Amino acid sequence: MELNASVSAVVTGGASGLGEATSRALAGHGVKVAIFDLQKDKGEKVAQEIGGVFCEVNVTNDESVTEGFRKARAANGQERILINCAGTGNAFKTASRDRKTGEIRFFQAKDFDRIIQINLVGTFRCIAQSAAGMLTLEPLAGGERGAIVNTASVAAQDGQIGQAAYTASKAGINGVTLVVARDLSQEGIRCNTIMPGLFDTPLLQGAPENVKQALGAQVPFPPRLGNPAEYASLALEMVKNGYFNGECVRLDGAIRMAPR
Repeated sequence: MELNASVSAVVTGGASGLGEATSRALAGHGVKVAIFDLQKDKGEKVAQEIGGVFCEVNVTNDESVTEGFRKARAANGQERILINCAGTGNAFKTASRDRKTGEIRFFQAKDFDRIIQINLVGTFRCIAQSAAGMLTLEPLAGGERGAIVNTASVAAQDGQIGQAAYTASKAGINGVTLVVARDLSQEGIRCNTIMPGLFDTPLLQGAPENVKQALGAQVPFPPRLGNPAEYASLALEMVKNGYFNGECVRLDGAIRMAPR
């Protein structure tokens, strides 16, 4: 797929981090970008800077996502590109004992479900609604109608202590990738997923510099945190390369996460 002003895209979580970098990269090729996010101030600022449109969207809510696509399509036309970056995490052991008091706790199902609803169900909700819209498009040369890129994590394969919910949600994204690619294959819509490793995103930007350097030093090569622009580069390649389909790709500098 060629990236130019005739193409529009939706980027969830596009107000910051990996999503912001991808929004800016797409706009740099002339693509009309709609940002889905809950961070209104940041989202509107990025959208203004790239000539895009901001849509305040909660990916856990059907009506909010539907309204987001309505607003995006009214401004930019039906999207051919969907980049799913919206997500979050938490850290709780399955069950644990307080070393001081001896109190035993367990990971509440409601806290587990919250991460699943945002990361996994939210991603699939956007995939399904976007794909339905892409079906209305005339195919491009070669029969392609659209391309979808999801964001999982190396945690999908190397989940660390306390990451049961996060790992389950990201492994689920990996799990649906090939199915979605197969479901939509006859309609000319591709689906791929990126598994980022340790990236310099807002989650880490508030950490002390020595902490970030220590984390980066764990990466075999290059021994540093990933740059969001490097994620964006791979996301755009997945969109541009018409033979890239049904894949889950690590982007991690060859790191394999230790238990903690």
